[in-house]
Amino acid sequence: MRASTLYRIAAVCLLLFSIAHTVGFQQSDPTWGLDALRASMRSIHFDAQGFNRTYWDFFVGAGLTVGVLYLLSAILAWQLSALPTASRGEMRVLLWAFAMCFAAVTILSWRYLFVIPIVFSIMITLCLGAAAWRSGFEGEPGRLR
Repeated sequence: MRASTLYRIAAVCLLLFSIAHTVGFQQSDPTWGLDALRASMRSIHFDAQGFNRTYWDFFVGAGLTVGVLYLLSAILAWQLSALPTASRGEMRVLLWAFAMCFAAVTILSWRYLFVIPIVFSIMITLCLGAAAWRSGFEGEPGRLR
């Protein structure tokens, strides 16, 4: 499979991951018994560098930030798919850093999260890693195409 196709697949997965994370991170199942915790997170106010905040504010802010960064990653993957092969070949550090970033997300998802983010993280990591690998071979004379 060509690197451009792998980056497009990763971009679609990242877009879905971004949407699902942004919509779902604030939801919880009532059977988990988190109502008192969530109420506490919303009700206890404190000063954080001159701003009146709650732990809920931090939770929502961090969750929305992650959603935005997944969206940025989707845009980056799509843009990488559109680059000429030679240009991707000159960006190996970025391509591998992008793949390694999502390898780290996969490890964190495995350690702290649940099946859906684990599966998305694995798929994205595999696509980005394979695309980075393929970008090193495509377009070079005498190499795989």
